[in-house]
Amino acid sequence: MSELIHTCYRVRDVERSVTFYEQLGMKEMRRMPIREEAINVFMGFEGDGPRLELTFNFGQKEPYEIGTGYGHIAITVEHMQEALSRLASMGIEPERPPYSVRAGGSLICFVRDPDGYRVELIERSPG
Repeated sequence: MSELIHTCYRVRDVERSVTFYEQLGMKEMRRMPIREEAINVFMGFEGDGPRLELTFNFGQKEPYEIGTGYGHIAITVEHMQEALSRLASMGIEPERPPYSVRAGGSLICFVRDPDGYRVELIERSPG
């Protein structure tokens, strides 16, 4: 059986990006050089494995174009307000206040990483 094992982003400052995702609760799990061209840093949550690959291409000067087809990755949080307060203390602000897309639905909120990639935070609704 097949499975989705990770998503890859190209980043301009690997250490800044690693720090951002660590602030969201991920851990750096592995670094893998790609000849003299790039380095891949694999990030993930404890007990889940490396689900996010950050690729840093040496010599890349211009920002990457995210494009119109990209959406976001989603991460669950236990308590939205606590998570947002913790992130705010580290300089990470939401795009807008948390909201639900339907009555009784999960509370969601979006933040952006250092390269502008969107990350959806989802507080699971009870039940």
